Amino acid sequence: MATKSVHADDVAMKGGGYYSLTTRGAKDVIDTAIPLVLKAIDGMAPASDAGVFTMSDMGCADGGTSIDMVRAVLEKVRALALSRPLQIVYTDQTFNDYNALFRIIHGATEIESYLKAVEGVFVQASATSFYLPILPPATLNLGFSATAMHWLSAKPGNISNHVHAVGAKSAELAAFAKQGRRDWETILLHRAAELVSGGRLVLVNFCRDEQGRYLGHTGGISMFDTFNSIWQSFVADGTISEDEYLDMTLPQYYRSVEEFTKPLEDPANEVYKAGLRLEEVETRIVQCPFAAEFRQHADPAKFARSYIPTLRSWTESTFFGALSGERALDERREIIDRYYSTYETMVRDDPEGHGMDYVHAYMSVVKA
Repeated sequence: MATKSVHADDVAMKGGGYYSLTTRGAKDVIDTAIPLVLKAIDGMAPASDAGVFTMSDMGCADGGTSIDMVRAVLEKVRALALSRPLQIVYTDQTFNDYNALFRIIHGATEIESYLKAVEGVFVQASATSFYLPILPPATLNLGFSATAMHWLSAKPGNISNHVHAVGAKSAELAAFAKQGRRDWETILLHRAAELVSGGRLVLVNFCRDEQGRYLGHTGGISMFDTFNSIWQSFVADGTISEDEYLDMTLPQYYRSVEEFTKPLEDPANEVYKAGLRLEEVETRIVQCPFAAEFRQHADPAKFARSYIPTLRSWTESTFFGALSGERALDERREIIDRYYSTYETMVRDDPEGHGMDYVHAYMSVVKA
């Protein structure tokens, strides 16, 4: 059976504000990036007479996880440039839930918006992937993205014995690394064209750090290995086919710091030639908030109930899409529900070691 073609626009987070409600760790990651973002603004020294100040949030989902960071940016720029119009452009792929985004930004949910706190702010959205041009040339002052650019523009193939590239080997791993390199350079070249001279990118991406740690693999039970073992058990008991298992491969790749920085430091690379330069980079681990709470309340069932939805928020569309279209819709839904229920039971029955610590590379890049 041929590999299903999976593109970035085929992958969508659960809508209705579900993403922000369940991915508290992703918000923690963005909040810890605020000092780096504010430092980038200091480097730009925005003035009142320089026209519109434009910021983009690329891969914004429903906007809830970045709302406090955006507020901090707008307040900082407004303090430095009292009369300058401020424009925030939210971008994501076509199937993103923009209704949820605008409800959150305009204060129609329990999440506090920044619109009443900062004057002269113009909110826009573009249903355009960061693999494409988003803004006109030389109009972007500050580009931001967090926990998004590990999604590949296309899946280079399936992995024969795992659901993620972190478990791939040999030629299968090489294919994902090659796709990851091409995609990263594509993203950077588009942003280089959009940035004004002296503009900045602050990019906070999943990575494999210097100790080989990555999301859900920082000690204890490996999250991706658990994903994989449950699906393999579903193959063994006949719940899904081998072809469906293969198509469960997530279209993601976690780059190393070297892979992130090479195009920014190699004078022969087109990204370097386009003027982008690395200002700083470091890796950080942000602990899983649900595991941290479990260490306080010690209730395994509560931990399992709160933890599994955050995993489901970003994996379900890929896993559901891998199930054969020949199955009835209700059957596919039942399989997916049973999958996450199985994971929840595992965590409830033996919670020690479970958790999804976030491992990111925090980068600041300037347009020379």
